[in-house]
Amino acid sequence: MVDLTTNYMGLKLKHPVVPSASPLSREVGTVKAMEDAGASAIVMHSIFEEQIEMEADALEHFLEHGTESYAEALSYFPRVADYRVGPDDYLEHIRKIKESVDIPIIASLNGSSVGGWVNYARKIQQAGADGLELNVYYLATGADMFGLDVEAHYIDVLKAVKENVTIPVAMKLSPYFTALANVAERLDVEGPADALVLFNRFYQPDIDLEKLEVTPNLTLSADYEMRLPLRWIAILYGQVNASLALTSGVHSSEGVLKAVMAGADVVHVCSVLLKEGVGKIGEIVAGVHAWMEQHEYESITQMKGSMSHRAIAEPAAYERANYLKVLQSYR
Repeated sequence: MVDLTTNYMGLKLKHPVVPSASPLSREVGTVKAMEDAGASAIVMHSIFEEQIEMEADALEHFLEHGTESYAEALSYFPRVADYRVGPDDYLEHIRKIKESVDIPIIASLNGSSVGGWVNYARKIQQAGADGLELNVYYLATGADMFGLDVEAHYIDVLKAVKENVTIPVAMKLSPYFTALANVAERLDVEGPADALVLFNRFYQPDIDLEKLEVTPNLTLSADYEMRLPLRWIAILYGQVNASLALTSGVHSSEGVLKAVMAGADVVHVCSVLLKEGVGKIGEIVAGVHAWMEQHEYESITQMKGSMSHRAIAEPAAYERANYLKVLQSYR
């Protein structure tokens, strides 16, 4: 019998396939459908820092202040009414979901400051969430901001939240750090992070040439996008104590198998569920089970990290040597 169980930041899961933060978790019925389809846990859609602060009068002031100065600014600044779910609604949603399903529910906080998250993290824990994912969306646009300052910001956010909750906390990382392995180790030690999620897909704005407006642009992931987090999970496996989660570009059982072999404890899926429906979860899990049985793997534990940086005969394949091989192999 193949054992698909895995341990993710202290939570024992029946297999590594976990739906990531997406609009699918906005309805209790859809969350229940994901559980019925075989999800081992679910990461809820994010509550945004702006939504948490919306209750304060100051937020509306800063959102509206200056928008009449230039016509273009009217479409740049979000209107308060555009935020669909307030902080109290999000907490109530957690409670309703926990009453409806038996699998672990991981809440998600998206923002950039320390203060706005700490109190709300406590409330998320009180609402019954089994874990919390910190989705730090921080763009260092100022020329006076040093790389070490950005790294310290991530660590400060994590430490502040960890000091105020007892549920496990995951940090969702950006791939843009100069020395990613060092940042991961510092988060692992100084937080300490219970899990590291690789990587955050920052959605990039576009320009409408006719309207001369900066417009939002959302594109679902493609298979090739898993290669970047796959590489870094393979490198980080064994270097950090935190659980490792791979997100971006996993659409099939093959992607899950590769992620686990690299060293991932869980694999987050999103785009494939939005495109093909939540029933895809069971298909992916069944594919993982069938492949492992065919290739005589007894458990996820046996497979995990078997193709990591530290396990393979040629570790340089994950480093610069691989770059040279790719160039030479192109025809």
